[in-house]
Amino acid sequence: MTSDVVTMPRYLELLWERDTKVRRGPKPGVGIRDIGAAGVAIADRSGLDAVSMKAVGAALGMTTMSLYRYVDSKDELWMVMLDEAYGPVELHWAPGDGWRARADRWARALAASLVRHPWVVSVPMRQAPVTPHVLSWTEAGVRAFDGTALPAQEKMSSLLVLDGFVRNHVRQSLQLGAIASDGTASPDDGVYEATIEAVVDETRYPALLAAAREMRDGDGSGFYDDELDFGLGVLLDGLTARVDARRSR
Repeated sequence: MTSDVVTMPRYLELLWERDTKVRRGPKPGVGIRDIGAAGVAIADRSGLDAVSMKAVGAALGMTTMSLYRYVDSKDELWMVMLDEAYGPVELHWAPGDGWRARADRWARALAASLVRHPWVVSVPMRQAPVTPHVLSWTEAGVRAFDGTALPAQEKMSSLLVLDGFVRNHVRQSLQLGAIASDGTASPDDGVYEATIEAVVDETRYPALLAAAREMRDGDGSGFYDDELDFGLGVLLDGLTARVDARRSR
């Protein structure tokens, strides 16, 4: 039996506090968390495209070369920023909460975290993050399924389904203007439905036109909130069927 030896990148060693020593040369008192916080501040203020090694270094009073003593690339900088943006998970289950209530709360907490830092959904992912705060969210999400008969792989897969929906929903809401760049949700202005009614032919698009008219007469609470509720409901209904099937085996 062989075991793979994992070579941990320096930024991970620093985030996990496996190595607190920094190579000679950087500004005293600056840590890996300071670098992440500086990157998050730039992204929150000006968007992800404004983040660069040079910009983060300048914000900390460091040279770009000094920054490379902590992170080896922009990809690593993004991982540090992600961990800082997520922050440690703060979810507490009540004794009577079932798995569905826990999973729903986890998904909504994740959505709220992403909305606070909308640029997060645009960070390129070349591998799954294994940083402390991000994994604390994964840990809480897996534990949401405690008490079910789902095996470990299905718990992780269920979590991936919820995570994927939440990320895509936040991304789509940003693209459609349902969330502003500062994370503020916008109410439904009815323009989409009104435009459909103005341009479509009832003979060619009867179902779409009927749907637009019905949507126009709704409460107009907003795309972001409505579709988050609907999507999570559909996914959790499906996962309930999966959990029940596992229980009956």
